[in-house]
Amino acid sequence: MLKIGVLGAGHLGKIHIKCIKEIDKFDLVGFYDPNTETAAKVAAEFGLKRFDTLHGIIDAVDVVDIVTPTISHFDCASESLKKSKHVFIEKPIVASPEEARELIKISEEAGAKVQVGHVERFNPAFLVAQPVIDNPMFIETHRLAQFNPRGTDVPVILDLMIHDIDIVLSVVKSNVKKISASGVPIISDTPDIANARIEFDNGCVANLTASRISLKNMRKSRFFQRDAYISVDFLEKEVEIVKMKDIDAEPNDPFAMVLDLGEGKGKKEIMMDRPKIGPINAIKTELEKFAEAILENTVPAVTINDGYMALDVAYRILGKITI
Repeated sequence: MLKIGVLGAGHLGKIHIKCIKEIDKFDLVGFYDPNTETAAKVAAEFGLKRFDTLHGIIDAVDVVDIVTPTISHFDCASESLKKSKHVFIEKPIVASPEEARELIKISEEAGAKVQVGHVERFNPAFLVAQPVIDNPMFIETHRLAQFNPRGTDVPVILDLMIHDIDIVLSVVKSNVKKISASGVPIISDTPDIANARIEFDNGCVANLTASRISLKNMRKSRFFQRDAYISVDFLEKEVEIVKMKDIDAEPNDPFAMVLDLGEGKGKKEIMMDRPKIGPINAIKTELEKFAEAILENTVPAVTINDGYMALDVAYRILGKITI
């Protein structure tokens, strides 16, 4: 059993604490939060030991779970890695690509495991769709949220769009060729709504839209590839798969959908599927997978390099936006 400690006991930190308490591979030793009032409430609510110092909790555990504000990620992670502790770190991995590159060096020297909390990789809808997504050539994502003051300290690209950046980079096995973007600050000093177009060397194009000032919540992605279309609703946990296959004769099913491509070009049968999505706690699952990676000495599901790549693309998008 791995001894683990949580850094940060805010909204997301409390969710991590609840999940870790349900994972038998972890022994939750305690947590650290510099806010005395918050820490006292969390200690009482969960009957959990509150550590007074960052160094104290790092020394007491095998694994450090970092759920602090992004600006403190580098200091917390580097301190933990220098003491050869395994690190789970929430997205975005750190505050800048430069910090991410430095953290990669530190992790390599430490020889410890690092996993980044890009939780949508473990969304049950994406887990079902992922095996079907094969060399997509056009991707469209919409991540819209109603206004919430929490998170407005960073641009919407780092707050919301980075989820979709990571998903896109995970399914497109090609280097980024070109990025263009636009964004507008509405209620904060940084972009609150943004659109980005990412072009890859293999010809794939991804069009990403993120907003935190919408009237309704939406988290949808659509993947278009040869003879297939896959729609993933990350919010409602739904997947729609449309496939086409060549046919020589009319199918036996009278209700089958057939597309006639014209004289001499053949026909295609259209097949639709809405696979059943089972209930999965994505945060609990990602933490469980990290425990398995440590115990079985395998590569974490979302590596430190994955976290760096998503952050790097996010900053390249930010660099294209003129305010």
